[in-house]
Amino acid sequence: MMNAIALEPVTPTEEEAALALESSRQLSRCIGSDLTMRIDGIGEVVLPASAVRLLVRLLTEMSDGNAITLVPSSAVLTTQQAAELIGVSRPFLIKQMEEGLLTFHTIGTHRRILFKDLMEYKHRIDTLRHEALDELVALGQEMDMGY
Repeated sequence: MMNAIALEPVTPTEEEAALALESSRQLSRCIGSDLTMRIDGIGEVVLPASAVRLLVRLLTEMSDGNAITLVPSSAVLTTQQAAELIGVSRPFLIKQMEEGLLTFHTIGTHRRILFKDLMEYKHRIDTLRHEALDELVALGQEMDMGY
């Protein structure tokens, strides 16, 4: 099970954000290919292309001053951690679970959610939300409401 400490966001300082901006600019030229780096004291390190993309994304977020959280897809979350990650209340999340809209399992009396299941749920509700907004826009245009 994933430790709550691992979900603590890392917020960059101003100096780290500036360094991250320069690093992301340099590394972005390498997106799409494996990257061989020479690190003093270690030697050569080869990063797979997928790791380079992830690293550039991480550095870009840091350069914007955003807090970063890295969560493995196999992480097991408490209901509180899951609710915080997708920005909903814990009672709302539990209701969604009880209605069968979000996969979970129990350990004793405690509900646990796999991170990958939480992200699938979030993608599903985001898609439904966008479809509903598109319908509202279409209705507004149909009724000539100035949207």
